[in-house]
Amino acid sequence: MTTVPLIPLEVLFGNPERLSPQISPDGSRTAYIAPDQGVLNVWVGTTGKDDYRPVTKDRDRGIRFFLWAHDNRHLLYIQDRGGDENWRVYTVDLETGEIADRTPFEGVQARIQAHSKHFPHEVLIGLNKDNPQLHDVWHLDLRTGELTKRFTNPGFVGLVEDHQLQVRAAIAMRPDGGQDVLVRDTEDAEWRTAIWFDPEDALFSRVAGFTGDGRGLYLISSKEANSARLVRFDITSGDSVVLAEDPDYDVVDVSFHPDTHQPLWATVLKERVHRMVLDPSVAGDLEALAAVQQGDFEITGRDHSDRTWLVAYTTDDGPVSYYSFDRGTNAATFLFDHRSVLRQYTLAKMEPFSFTSRDGLTIHGYLTFPPGVERTNLPTVLNVHGGPYWRDSWGFDPEVQFFANRGYLCVQVNFRGSTGYGKQFLNAGNREWGARMHDDLVDAVEYVVAQGWADPQRTAIFGGSYGGYAALVGATFTPEVFACAVDIVGPSNLKTFIESVPPYWQPLIALLHTRVGNPQTEEEFLWSRSPLSKVEQINIPLLIAQGANDPRVKQAESEQIVAAMKEKGIDHEYMLFPDEGHGFAKPENRLQFYAAAEKFLAKHLGGRATT
Repeated sequence: MTTVPLIPLEVLFGNPERLSPQISPDGSRTAYIAPDQGVLNVWVGTTGKDDYRPVTKDRDRGIRFFLWAHDNRHLLYIQDRGGDENWRVYTVDLETGEIADRTPFEGVQARIQAHSKHFPHEVLIGLNKDNPQLHDVWHLDLRTGELTKRFTNPGFVGLVEDHQLQVRAAIAMRPDGGQDVLVRDTEDAEWRTAIWFDPEDALFSRVAGFTGDGRGLYLISSKEANSARLVRFDITSGDSVVLAEDPDYDVVDVSFHPDTHQPLWATVLKERVHRMVLDPSVAGDLEALAAVQQGDFEITGRDHSDRTWLVAYTTDDGPVSYYSFDRGTNAATFLFDHRSVLRQYTLAKMEPFSFTSRDGLTIHGYLTFPPGVERTNLPTVLNVHGGPYWRDSWGFDPEVQFFANRGYLCVQVNFRGSTGYGKQFLNAGNREWGARMHDDLVDAVEYVVAQGWADPQRTAIFGGSYGGYAALVGATFTPEVFACAVDIVGPSNLKTFIESVPPYWQPLIALLHTRVGNPQTEEEFLWSRSPLSKVEQINIPLLIAQGANDPRVKQAESEQIVAAMKEKGIDHEYMLFPDEGHGFAKPENRLQFYAAAEKFLAKHLGGRATT
C-alpha cells in the first residue's frame, strides 16, 4: 500500500483557487473564476496588477462559465437552478456594477449562440421559449437590454451564423440518424441542402464555421474517410478541399484567425494533444509555448489585437497552470495555478496503454498506478467515462488522483463507441450498450490482471452517466468480475431513459434510436440491455448517487433499481442530492459523495481512507 500522504478531499474536490482567466478585448483587464464567500464567482482586475475584485454575487451553485462581451464593458455568464440545465444568460455591466438576468423565463433553456468583435453590442441567444424542443435565435442589445426574436427554428437541431451574425447554415436530422447541412445565401433566401452525412458519419461531422468571405464552410467530417478531417467546403459549387487529416485519429478542433477566419492549426487528440500547423505565421508561437513548461497547452483567450494570448497548461501530476503570452516578444508570464496546494503532495503519473479486445479491436486507455508501491496485485478501480460518445484523455483529473492516492490502480478505457479513434471504432459501439462495449471493459480488467498489476478479487467498477450505466451493468451482468460498483446518475432502464430525455433532445432522438435502440419498436431488446432486467443477479455491494433535478437521467432511473433491490433484500447504499442535476456542481455535495465513496471502496477493496 502506498505510504505517500493522504490528499485531503477538500484539496481534490473543493473549490479551486482560481481558474479560467479571460482577457478583455482591449487587453487592459483580466477576469477569472474564484471563490467569493465560498462560492465560485467572476473576479475582474487590471491586467498585470493585483486589484482583482468579485463582480458577480452568486451565493448558491457557483459560476462555471463566463465570457467577455466584445464591447469591453460587459461580461456574460450562464446559471441554472439546482442542476436543471435551464440556463439563463446574465450580463454584468462593469461600469455600473449592474447584474441583469437577460432571459428571465421559467422552464426555458438559454444558450449563448454567437457574438462578434465586429458587432460589439450584440449577442445572439438560443431560447426554447416558444417550443421546448427547439431553440430559436434571439437578439440581445447590450446597450438597451432589449431582447427580440431574430429567427424562428422550423425544426433544425443546429444553427450556424456567419461573421455578420446572420443565420445561414443549419443542421437537420434525418429519420435514419443521418444529417443534412442546409445553407442560404442571405437571411431572406431559401434554404437548400449543401451536403449530407450518413448515419455512420453524423456523430463525427459538424460545421466549424464559415469562411471569411461567407461563401464556404469549414467542416470537421469523416465523410469519405474513416477519421474526421478538416475540410473547406464551397457552398455554391460543392467542391471541397481537405486541410488537415490523420489516418488513425480524428481532428477534434480547429483554431481560426480572429479577423481573416483562416484556420491556423488543427488539433488531433492522440495519446496526447497533437497540433497540425496550417498557417506558418503561428508556428513560432506554438514552438515557443511548447517550451514554457511541461504538459499539453491550450489557448483559452485572446485580446482583439491578437497580440496577447492566455494559455492553460495541463499535466497529469500537477495543477493546471495559466500564463499570459506576448506574441510580440514570445514572453510567457505565469498567472496562477488552479490549485497551487496540489504542489505539496505526491501525485501519480497517467500512462497510456492499449490491448486487443476479444474480437480483435485495439482498445486504448490510461493507467494510473498508486505512487511508491510495487505494481503487483493492486486493488483496482475501473473508472468508466460518460457520454458514451466521449473519451478519456491525458492530464490532471482529480478523481484519478483520488483513486491513486488511496492506493488503487485506476484503469480508464476508451471502449468502442468512444470518440477520437475514427468512425469504424465509434460505430462498432452501435447497439452494443451492455454488450460489446461492456466486453471491452471486462477485457481491460482481464488484461491488467494478466499483467499481474490488478488483484482480480479486489476490482471495482465506477462511473457517472454512461459510466454509471456501465457500473450497473457490471453489478448485474458480470458481478463475478467486480468486488463492488459505484453508479453516479446512470440509467437503469434504457427504454424509460430514452423516453424521458429532455424536450430539446427530441430532435436528436434518431441518433439514440440508431446507436442504442428504439423503445417503440425494440422494447424487448432494450430491456435485455437494461440493468434493471437482471437486478436479481446483484451479489456485490453497490453505491448509487443521483441528482434530484437531473434532466438527462431522471431520478426515476436510480429510484427504480433502488426499489427493486429493496424488494429483493439486496444490500446497497443510495445517496440522493436534492439540489443537484447531472453530476455534482456544489463542492459540499462533491465532498459528501467522495467521502462516502472513499469509505465504500476502502471497506470492499481495502484501500486507504481519511480517518
